[in-house]
Amino acid sequence: MKRVLTNILVAGSVLAGMAFGTTAFGAEAAAASAVPDAEKGAALYTKGDTSRGILACVACHGANGNSGVAMYPNLAGMPHEYLTLQLEHFKAPADKVIRGTPDGKPTAMAPIVAQMTKEDMQNLSVFLSKQQLTQPAKAKQGDNRKVVERGRQIWRAGIPDRGVPACASCHGATGQGIPSAFPRLSGQHPEYLEAQLHAFADGYRTQGGAENMMGKIANRMNKADIQAVADYAAGIR
Repeated sequence: MKRVLTNILVAGSVLAGMAFGTTAFGAEAAAASAVPDAEKGAALYTKGDTSRGILACVACHGANGNSGVAMYPNLAGMPHEYLTLQLEHFKAPADKVIRGTPDGKPTAMAPIVAQMTKEDMQNLSVFLSKQQLTQPAKAKQGDNRKVVERGRQIWRAGIPDRGVPACASCHGATGQGIPSAFPRLSGQHPEYLEAQLHAFADGYRTQGGAENMMGKIANRMNKADIQAVADYAAGIR
């Protein structure tokens, strides 16, 4: 259950950089400084862009980011900075996978985001951040007192003897997260949360930096702990 990740650096030759680097840099800077366009994001989300091989996000993530399928996360109302970062992680090259499958390969999201520009990602993310989560998922084991109590304990106090901090310290008492830093977990599909905790623990989802905080935390939890806290997080309001 251990793996770490690498940062992504792209470099060109010095002469080529002198020849057109200024133009490329100027274009990148302009795109980064442009105000994201939620309407363009909505169009890309609902229709995709077949000319560039970008599939419509709505097919998996549901209308306005309300997913009806447990394996696909709810995206409505998520912080746009967080969503943009995750799209960038999916786009990481095959030899520097940040979000991958158990066998270390890129996920099915990789080819979808491959042709997206930074501007596309920002437009999509801002559109989704403005949507309402109208169909939040619920805990599957809400009537199992033992599971609920264990989930609540980990969420509120962590597991001190194993160095697991309280989930609430980053994701908030009611699971709403912290904009630009930590995602909302309340109303997320418990199956998806459980799968992601295992992905962090096993090292095939990383944070994109030298320190994989969630990997270390999840790696200190057993299967029952992961299931309990994922279920509790989904149902907390």
